[in-house]
Amino acid sequence: MSWLSKPVRPLDEDARHVAARRQVGLTKPPGSLGRLEEIAIALAAMQGEVYPTVDPVRILVFAGDHGVADAGVSAYPQSVTAQMVTNMATGGAAISVLAEALAADLELIVLGTVGEIACDPVPPSVRLVGVAPSTKDFSREPAMSSAELDACLAAGRAAVERAVNDRDCRLVIGGEMGIGNSTAAAALACALLGRPASELTGPGTGLDAAGIARKAALIERALHLHRIAPDTPLEALRRVAGFEIAALTGAYLGAAQLGIPVLVDGFIATSAALAATRILSGARDWMLFGHSSCEPGHAILLAALGAEPLLDLGLRLGEGSGAASALPLLRLACALHREMASFAEAGIDGALL
Repeated sequence: MSWLSKPVRPLDEDARHVAARRQVGLTKPPGSLGRLEEIAIALAAMQGEVYPTVDPVRILVFAGDHGVADAGVSAYPQSVTAQMVTNMATGGAAISVLAEALAADLELIVLGTVGEIACDPVPPSVRLVGVAPSTKDFSREPAMSSAELDACLAAGRAAVERAVNDRDCRLVIGGEMGIGNSTAAAALACALLGRPASELTGPGTGLDAAGIARKAALIERALHLHRIAPDTPLEALRRVAGFEIAALTGAYLGAAQLGIPVLVDGFIATSAALAATRILSGARDWMLFGHSSCEPGHAILLAALGAEPLLDLGLRLGEGSGAASALPLLRLACALHREMASFAEAGIDGALL
């Protein structure tokens, strides 16, 4: 896993400066387009182009089952993971509809599910990695072996490489599917931030107050069992994360190394983003944040990353759906930056505005 020590690609500060100057010269009061101006300038620095674009876009959804699901931490049975991957592959899931509506590529990377993917044949958009059917129950033992962690991280990086090599994608959105993964994400966030489970544990798929309390208690027991130091992100991933969370982490790291912007989704995806920044600090420079989930721990993760999400719509579905919903804003930011006239081009006296 020597690739983990490869540095991230530096941002292009010259492109940022020229893009910022262009924004000042467009036919509007400076700053009047708010975050849309900021997005265009940030993308210019990431892509090294004064006129950035986010297309083509690829949405990568990583799926994996969790041993901790047997502890009753979800409102749904573990069999739903494979069933939902099948639903995504056949176009019936929210992220499938969003990808179609947004003309974005969608790839499903299955790290391991207890149930079978019921597609015959399996479509080309589904890649079966097969690390293991499930992680272990991290409340009793480490979630995965070192070899399994390495395989998941590498699968995430490889998915980003395919997006670049196949389609020259300019933006990647990461999503996830796995019953029990809000529990793993909360445990990972607690381990990395040194925060109690009560602050980061939420309803996930729809637990009631008693279910949330049981879930938080299980996470606290696991944290006591593993005693993970906050400055050991790889060990935190190995001990309490899920296959799909580790793969998302690998995707974020690979994107930063390859110089590809990523649009981060909700609570689970943001836990992976935090892990990525703890492995390579420069990875944060390549992240934009799509939305603020109503999962209670998400605000804590966003604050830890100094992130200001684009949308706040009360979403908590996962799958990459919140980030995909924010994609039109990025497209609009690029279009405005590219196509608006300058004061000189329009023959308008800038001093009048």
